[in-house]
Amino acid sequence: MTRNQFDPRHLETLDRDLDRLSTIEVASNYVSRPLVGPSLAIVFMAIAGLATASMFGFSNGGFLIVLAAVFGAYMALNIGANDVANNMGPAVGAKAITMAGAIAIAVVFESAGALIAGGDVVSTIAKGIIDQSALANSQSFIWAMLAALLASALWVNLATWIGAPVSTTHSVVGGVMGAGIAAAGLASVNWPTMGAIAASWVISPLLGGIIAAAFLALIKSRIIYQDDKIKAARKWVPILLGIMAGAFATYLALKGIKKLIKIDLSTAIGIGIAAALVVTLVMIPVIKVQSEGLENRNKSLKVLFRIPLLVSAALLSFAHGANDVANAVGPLAAIVQASQSGIVEGTAAIPLWVMIIGALGISFGLFLFGPKLIHMVGNQITKLNPMRAYCVALSAAITVIVASWLGLPVSSTHIAVGGVFGVGFFREWDADRRRQKLQIGLSKSDLPGREEKKRRKLVRRSHFMTIIAAWVITVPSAALISALIYLVFSNI
Repeated sequence: MTRNQFDPRHLETLDRDLDRLSTIEVASNYVSRPLVGPSLAIVFMAIAGLATASMFGFSNGGFLIVLAAVFGAYMALNIGANDVANNMGPAVGAKAITMAGAIAIAVVFESAGALIAGGDVVSTIAKGIIDQSALANSQSFIWAMLAALLASALWVNLATWIGAPVSTTHSVVGGVMGAGIAAAGLASVNWPTMGAIAASWVISPLLGGIIAAAFLALIKSRIIYQDDKIKAARKWVPILLGIMAGAFATYLALKGIKKLIKIDLSTAIGIGIAAALVVTLVMIPVIKVQSEGLENRNKSLKVLFRIPLLVSAALLSFAHGANDVANAVGPLAAIVQASQSGIVEGTAAIPLWVMIIGALGISFGLFLFGPKLIHMVGNQITKLNPMRAYCVALSAAITVIVASWLGLPVSSTHIAVGGVFGVGFFREWDADRRRQKLQIGLSKSDLPGREEKKRRKLVRRSHFMTIIAAWVITVPSAALISALIYLVFSNI
């Protein structure tokens, strides 16, 4: 080794070069990080396509089945990224569970719901919105289902990217409608059914918001605003948890296991009442023990709602997996059946491999992209705590029950987000009401100005307007994209 190698100037140059390399390395890692999720998603879609190709090949309609499997995997990823936030967002926002814990619970219960209770038969024409005779030709039907699947996935992907929780069911409905119109004209659409679906845009969030606000008002009046909060909690929390248990028992009986066993509304309500009574009686001594030694403050009450929140999130995920996996794999199952038989039928059997693609896709989508929407629903619309999150979760179950009783189509996404809005707007109204009482007798100069009133708003208006706009344009946007894709596919 020469002496020049230890020259201080040489060493300074070496240090600068090393610093540059380190900076480049850090920058490369930072830039490449956002690409990890999409890359893994593409790998999953490729694996789904290759696995399907190994079963069907690329001849005799096999290519279309492989293409449908890739599109189905893509749709399942987007359902996991967007839709699952409705169940986990409130619990994460309330800090009842960490983001990692929420994802783990959702992955397990979404997959279980899809595989155990996802059903073995689906309707080939989503929600009966297109006249089956209009797509009696198997080739037109396959192109229409492919277009609907890809269009709905693209729209949900875009909604996730802008941070708007949208209804995947409405996306699929719009996709099927658009492809049907492109294939057979406007007359092929069942417009009364579309009208009912459009009505759900308004009914779902309003009903969810009203129910969530009503329960928050009950909690505030009976527990939070009482002088002895712990004594009030010992009386009311078991009742509230019993109501939650009853609502979720009824909800699962109607929706969670409906594809395993058919249960009518009256029987489901009977099951719910029994569950409510049992849980109320069981929770009386439990809450008494949990509340011992707690300080007489609102923060202490949060402890009593954490475990019920986790249970509700898990049950909602199970029911979601059982119901909404059909949005991803339903068109795929229909394409498989039409390709193999050459006949378009009203229902299609779901092969196990198709259900596995749907279940794994939802899980991977949640794991890779779910945190963004979970954070949006749980933290960015309004501030949640365990009691407010309890109201949101409970409203989701009760709204579905009420809608089933009334025979109304509703969206679980709209219900959950509507519940969050309902809680936030009720808190605004309640805070303003109490503030006005305190301001009686004050001079005009002592009252808060316009900017201060705006600052005190508890619901982020920008998120509110973005979400509402996304809901309104979901069906027409998915329909337009689907129609364009169908026209391209049919002319290939």
